[in-house]
Amino acid sequence: MSEQIKHECGVALLRLLKPPQYYIDKYDTPFYALNKMYLLMEKQHNRGQDGVGLANIKIDIKAGKRYISRKRSVDQKPIQDVFQQVNRRFNDIAINQPDKLKNPEWLKNNLPFTGELFLGHLRYGTFGENTIEQCHPFLRQNNWKTRSLVLAGNFNMTNVDELFKQLVDLGQHPKQLADTVTILEKIGHFLDEANDEIYHKYKNKFSKKEITKKIETELDIQDILQKSAKHWDGGYLMCGMMGHGDAFALRDPSGIRPGYYYKDEEVVVVASERPVIQTTFNLSSKDIKEITPGSALIIKKDGSVLEKNVKQPLENKACSFERIYFSRGNDKDIYNERLELGKRIFPQVLNEINNDVKNTVFSYIPNTAEVSYFGLIKSCNEYLNNIKYKKIQKLKSTKNQNEILKIMNISPRAEKIAIKDAKLRTFITSDDNRDDLVSHVYDITYGIVKETDNLVMIDDSIVRGTTLKKSIISILDRLKPKKIVIVSSAPQIRYPDCYGIDMAKMGDFIAFQAAIQLLKENKKEQLINNIYNKCKKQENYPKEKIKNYVKEIYKPFTPEEISKKISTLLTPKNIKADVSIIYQNIENLHSACPKHKGDWYFTGNYPTPGGVKVVNKAFINYIEGSNKRAY
Repeated sequence: MSEQIKHECGVALLRLLKPPQYYIDKYDTPFYALNKMYLLMEKQHNRGQDGVGLANIKIDIKAGKRYISRKRSVDQKPIQDVFQQVNRRFNDIAINQPDKLKNPEWLKNNLPFTGELFLGHLRYGTFGENTIEQCHPFLRQNNWKTRSLVLAGNFNMTNVDELFKQLVDLGQHPKQLADTVTILEKIGHFLDEANDEIYHKYKNKFSKKEITKKIETELDIQDILQKSAKHWDGGYLMCGMMGHGDAFALRDPSGIRPGYYYKDEEVVVVASERPVIQTTFNLSSKDIKEITPGSALIIKKDGSVLEKNVKQPLENKACSFERIYFSRGNDKDIYNERLELGKRIFPQVLNEINNDVKNTVFSYIPNTAEVSYFGLIKSCNEYLNNIKYKKIQKLKSTKNQNEILKIMNISPRAEKIAIKDAKLRTFITSDDNRDDLVSHVYDITYGIVKETDNLVMIDDSIVRGTTLKKSIISILDRLKPKKIVIVSSAPQIRYPDCYGIDMAKMGDFIAFQAAIQLLKENKKEQLINNIYNKCKKQENYPKEKIKNYVKEIYKPFTPEEISKKISTLLTPKNIKADVSIIYQNIENLHSACPKHKGDWYFTGNYPTPGGVKVVNKAFINYIEGSNKRAY
């Protein structure tokens, strides 16, 4: 994606299953868990650098000792900052009392982050200020360990207002109308209820101290989560730890947000991406399992691990945009899917350049489009191989080696054209000067493209098109190609997301802007008003009864017509080259990512009622000129 969008967070959960001495003996370090957590988080840095948090729970620590530790940071390099803070105490011990580092019991009793259970979080802010208070993990602490809760996740709830009201109806006073607060307090409420229920069960049979041990053993995490998540509407991978040592990772029933885990005799680990676990623990991809949608991976204090159903699984709508852009491309399946996206759009590219491969330079806009670019080149080579085969067949004699070599040397002109420079900070407030700086985010390779050439640049997706208009197309035009073709490996993004990605406003989408412009040019503005009235009428309906009338905005036009208008809107003035922007179609997307059918960005087919509520509100906000978020 040529322009950055704020998107999904990343989580990492780690439980040690062996006594601390085991890891010192085997790995010759008391920092085995911390080292692994650092890797799990650093390997997910693509998922968030607005803030980072790390929490640790010590199991069976003596009373009077702190059992929960937490560090959070919104530093420019928050991962490094958090671990530097954590390691500072250890460095002092290494210098002054090095023998203590070989004594796990002393470490556990005297230093933070020496427990068995870790939870890390990387934040990409989708809402609110970028402050420490906004950083996960969140903590609900209590003197009774079984009532303490640490929570972090990759999630957005579409019905925060509804969840907030439920807490108020319970008699609570939530401090903030935010999904993080409502989720924390909701789980906390049912955790408290479960504690009370077990206490009353045994209050006449055992001492209070003995009952606490009973609670630790008998807490039903599955039941707590079932009650808590009953009314949740959103996409989520939710990870939590109870103060006594139970933990869980819960995934939404549509499988919108990803979650993977691995277990052996030494560790249980959960992360947002498969290759993160694979790399950190040197595993095969087949060793790592995906958390079943609607299920929770529950890790009990005793180390037992079970996957339990929490919400009835719905039709699998795992996010396809996750595959196109958000996840790291070194996952074997994601890599192949991105290759396929590039391969499948080649026929459209070929049509756009009138089959003139000879006079076409192929390249990509860094960095996430690189694999799709390889797929595009693969398809181009297959096309050229067929041409070469036919040319050789037509030769009168196969003894003419020079002619054969000439034919065999026909190949795509694959070049590195766009180069992304180091991040440029726009300290100047003047819009004109800021735009000038933005225009220099990318640089280009000179001397490759001829004036008779087409220049094809593949991007992973085009959402707003801002960087294309203010930077990329202008700098590509400096190369003086006869035609510039910008290729999106993803279909047109037409609808807002509400499940973890900051794409909440209709007016931001260039595809929506193009459709509105076409309606106006074709004197169909009344359709816009009609749709607004329909949306407004159902504004206060229960989310389950709201229909997505916004789809009607796009119905009068073909995707090709909208793409053509996008090309016009994103082409700056004084561009000499002919500019064309083409998009992947939905059918190819589904073929390339067959197991990830979550395509609401492109089709408006939301997997939950809350999504339809959001798009309804987003359109109303657009028409009324409100710059508010739709959820």
